Amino acid sequence: MIRFGTGGNSESFYQEGYRSTLDVCTYLSRKGLTAYEYQCTKGVSISPAIANAIARQIQRFDILWSIHAPYYINLTNSDPLICEKSQKHLLKTMQAANWMGATKVVFHIGTVSGQDRAGALLQAKKLLVQVLEKAEQKGYLERVLLCPETMGKSNQMGTLSEVISLCSIHPKVRPAVDFGHIHARLQGCLHTTHDYEQVFQQIASKLGEEAIQSLHIHFSPIEFDAKGEKRHRTLYEKEFGPDFYPLAQFLAKHRFTPTIICESAGMQTEDALAYQKMYDFVLKGNKKL
Repeated sequence: MIRFGTGGNSESFYQEGYRSTLDVCTYLSRKGLTAYEYQCTKGVSISPAIANAIARQIQRFDILWSIHAPYYINLTNSDPLICEKSQKHLLKTMQAANWMGATKVVFHIGTVSGQDRAGALLQAKKLLVQVLEKAEQKGYLERVLLCPETMGKSNQMGTLSEVISLCSIHPKVRPAVDFGHIHARLQGCLHTTHDYEQVFQQIASKLGEEAIQSLHIHFSPIEFDAKGEKRHRTLYEKEFGPDFYPLAQFLAKHRFTPTIICESAGMQTEDALAYQKMYDFVLKGNKKL
């Protein structure tokens, strides 16, 4: 089934008296959401005991759980120390994912500052192969997918074609498609159902139909300038795209079952519910909101 959820906790999570990650599943279930992306963006520091407690909550409330790996990861850098640290961050996130019962680890590939993009991509592939070999030895790949994310700034590795290329190295690597980032990077490119369809077709042509059936998606309004992404916005700020409605039409038409994680600034819950309502509206055959 299609799932909607949040990347991290919205302001309303705390305003309603919730404090702990152990409260997340209860909160989401009461709101009617069924997915969550746990933020390890500043490092992985969770204990096995807490992770196992979260795993029980995930099972109880049927929440599809993913983890966003630390921002420190940079697979494009050939410096031995950075390579070692990037591998450790990814492997530690995968370990936590297994403890929690998460199914996906989302990560940023790295930057391309002062480098040739093709060479940077080759370096990222080389390092990711090493991570996958170590992860397989540790048994981390049995339940977890690694998901490189499309990125919104021109100096970042993470165009759609670069992400697809990285995913081609192993069946356990699948795209995390951030449509806000794509929209920002390409200066406002997503407006119609056809625009979204082209993204799905590009993935399917290289990675197969299975890769798009249950795609991992990030979605939120985004502000951008000539260099790409500036910051995430909310649906209340109507001047910012991309528009979710054409994507909802496309997903409903093809009965795809992605996970859609909302990363709106401070209003992840409210915007995720709005996207879910929009999708349900379209699914019932309605043509206008």
